[in-house]
Amino acid sequence: MVRVTGQGAGPQAARLLHRAREARLAGERTPAVPRAEIDASWDRAVRCGVDPDQSPESELLEADEIEHRRHSTALGELMPLLRAGLASIADAARQIMVVTDAEGRVLWRQGNAGVLRRAHDICLEEGAAWSEAATGTNAIGTALVDRVPVQVHSAEHFIRALHQWTCAAAPVRDPRDGRLLGIVDISGPASTFHPATMALVDSVARLAEGELRTRHLAEIERLRSVAAPILCRVGGRALAVDVHGRLAAVTGMAPVDRLPLPKSLRPGRVWLPSLGMCQVDPLPGGWLVRVGESPAEDVPRRVVLDLSRPRTARASDRAARQPYAAALAPPRGAAVRAGGAPGGADGGGAGAGPLRRRGPDGDGAGRDLPAASPAGGGPGPPPVPVRRRGGGGGGPPGPRRGPAAALDGSGGGGGAPGGTGHLRRGAYGPERGGPGRAGGEAETGRAGRAGPGGRGVRGARCPRGGGSVVVWRS
Repeated sequence: MVRVTGQGAGPQAARLLHRAREARLAGERTPAVPRAEIDASWDRAVRCGVDPDQSPESELLEADEIEHRRHSTALGELMPLLRAGLASIADAARQIMVVTDAEGRVLWRQGNAGVLRRAHDICLEEGAAWSEAATGTNAIGTALVDRVPVQVHSAEHFIRALHQWTCAAAPVRDPRDGRLLGIVDISGPASTFHPATMALVDSVARLAEGELRTRHLAEIERLRSVAAPILCRVGGRALAVDVHGRLAAVTGMAPVDRLPLPKSLRPGRVWLPSLGMCQVDPLPGGWLVRVGESPAEDVPRRVVLDLSRPRTARASDRAARQPYAAALAPPRGAAVRAGGAPGGADGGGAGAGPLRRRGPDGDGAGRDLPAASPAGGGPGPPPVPVRRRGGGGGGPPGPRRGPAAALDGSGGGGGAPGGTGHLRRGAYGPERGGPGRAGGEAETGRAGRAGPGGRGVRGARCPRGGGSVVVWRS
């Protein structure tokens, strides 16, 4: 395999390149192939459906649209530099300088008058489209795709009408964000080819980017001189950034190179992803961004409700500054159910008693809540109500080894009769609890081992604190 180039290598190399192109269009193999970047560009042109025999003509932009694009690109600020660096050289070399936007539309051209007239025949004029999709392989379109300097000569062009031309182009980027601004190109008749043309165009493109960088630093300095006195009087965290988010000054926080800003930023309260809720005020050439005292409070939250486990729900917020997870419980006041159990020494069965809310003063006063109906065993003594822990109870504590108490207030027979008990806070049930106490409290939350009166029953699942756990974020 032999790689050939049409860049001034002689008539034989040009003939080999023509044969390689014709073989590629016919779908045949040939020992001679073009340069890798030209070969890839030919493939793209074929996939785009470009006809090699078509005219390079394209629909031109209207004059007002051309003017709008000229004023909306930073390339307009660089035209004096580009004219001084390239236009005069192109005129002397019988070539023209062409400047396009990031879409490949020609915005400016300047150079030798005779070449400008010839360029009209191939539609190389203001408003024309020179992307690969429009005119196949050419220096402007291929540089737009590859983002590197490119030189295309003679038969390396995909369209036959351009084989009498040579061109070299280089991309120009915005140094502030790396965005492609456009293409700088020098084109002329194939007889004006010179191997150093691409290096010249690339050098001028780098000079243009350096000019943009110098202007941007000057703008940052002006913004810093305006923002510094304001930041001295601002309490808390604040930044001064230019319209692109580049930092000029900061107070109360670590500096950042660039603050991402929304495209349509307006003065007022704005939520920024990296800072939270901020107050944005305009400055000459930028923005004053004051960060809220509690930025996390106004940040949108996503709370995840996990229902994968039976009879259990958990809510979690991993995006919070302090991630948390909490178990959710049945609504406050829901009935707690339990089955019956064999009676103890007194021969009575166990029943479910009503659950009562705790009184505000902890004296045991409260109101009954719905209770489950007795289950299992025979008719037993009246159900013993269970209260939440809150002090206050019946008489003095009874014997420590008494009948077991169920989670819902039911208990076995035998032992000394107890008063109202309490519900142990934090129990998740069904759990085993301690023995009942006569006249005092019936330890619950865990259905305890059998005392002399027999086994207590296992209670239903009890939420932490016996009520629902409410999770919210402001």
